[in-house]
Amino acid sequence: MLGFDRWQLFKGLALAVGAFGVVSLALIYFIPAPPSKVAMATSFKGSSGEYYGNQYREIFARSNIELEPRVTAGAGENLKLLQDPKSGVQIGIVVSGLSDGKQTPGLLSLGTIYNLPYWLFYTSKEPLDRLSQFEGKRIAVGPVGSASRSMAEKILGKGGVNSENSVFLPFAGSAAVEALNDGNVDAVWAISASDSPAVRSLLENSNVRIMNFPTAEAFTIIFPELVRLVLPRGTIDIKRDIPPTDVSLIGSTTKILVRSDLHPEIVQLLLQAMVETHGARGVFQRSGEFPNSADTEYPVAPAAIDFYKNGPSFMQRHLPLWLSVHAQRAIAVLVTAIALSFPLFRLLPVFYNWITRRRLFHWYAQLKALEASFDADPMDKHLAEKQARIEQIEDAVSHIRIPLTFSDQLYNLRSHIDIVRRKIASRNSTPGRIAAE
Repeated sequence: MLGFDRWQLFKGLALAVGAFGVVSLALIYFIPAPPSKVAMATSFKGSSGEYYGNQYREIFARSNIELEPRVTAGAGENLKLLQDPKSGVQIGIVVSGLSDGKQTPGLLSLGTIYNLPYWLFYTSKEPLDRLSQFEGKRIAVGPVGSASRSMAEKILGKGGVNSENSVFLPFAGSAAVEALNDGNVDAVWAISASDSPAVRSLLENSNVRIMNFPTAEAFTIIFPELVRLVLPRGTIDIKRDIPPTDVSLIGSTTKILVRSDLHPEIVQLLLQAMVETHGARGVFQRSGEFPNSADTEYPVAPAAIDFYKNGPSFMQRHLPLWLSVHAQRAIAVLVTAIALSFPLFRLLPVFYNWITRRRLFHWYAQLKALEASFDADPMDKHLAEKQARIEQIEDAVSHIRIPLTFSDQLYNLRSHIDIVRRKIASRNSTPGRIAAE
């Protein structure tokens, strides 16, 4: 017998259950499960943003996470959606040169994903190689607030073409292609990858020309966020020789921005999707060049820096997303248990000694209470009950099993029991007691 009553055992069990509940809640709070659905702001229909957003959605689906690519007016709207916590958007594709971390705080970069060329398509029969030649024409530059329109006003404006001497129309993507084919616009300004549906259809259209930027290097000096790109001859179609010559273009990098509160597992899944989607050789990039952490406008998330430096972790490489969270929780419990076990191992002998001594002290307390009852019963009316009680105590003590190191204390207890028994016997044999009988 350890000396614990049922109430004490119940309290111990309740404490253990409560501790387990607190630990479970703490793990859920500090290592929450990833959401089953996230929203990503892409761009307008027919753009590279929409194209890559759909690819990301397919990759996310393998991990049973629903990625919702939202069609927007472009990078400008994407930034606004990312800053609005009520929008539900936590991921966005943004073009360099629009903003930075100071203007839009609370956003982190996961790195740049590709070089994005600026295209100027037109239907003139004569080749055009100067921006000033587009003065007075109807140009589809994208909706107001979009990155396409913002960069058009900056680049075309530098060449003397603006909304005052020309007509800037809000068509973009598939709508711009349709407007050009129908003769509703004379030119299309587009910011999109070469494999986006809209750009691809214009590159393969024999009635559409693409403007060569012979002053591309000068633009990169005037606007440091721009880069000079070259579309090599025959890249689009070698058989048909599209394009028929190398084409100089200007462009910028595109990045993935996320809200700082995006779940870490979603961040890791997104990084892996970026590598799978953008890591191969492309028209304007070398194999393995993208994605990378070379973003000078926004702070790069620490998880992304570690990912680019060391690659995905062991769990990310070998465990599905739903299982990795449980593995992290199990590791957290194990580490906590190990951290607590070292001081507990030092206290364990002390606790064991205390438990063993407590078993003896319990019966010492019973013996002391029995001896004290003599003063409350000077006439020895309950002497027979005391006699029975001392026998019960001795019987219980004789069945105690304790280590040999505590044998001396056990024998001390038995000798004290014998002292109390002799005290009862002496009371029982006193002359007053005999005369009374």
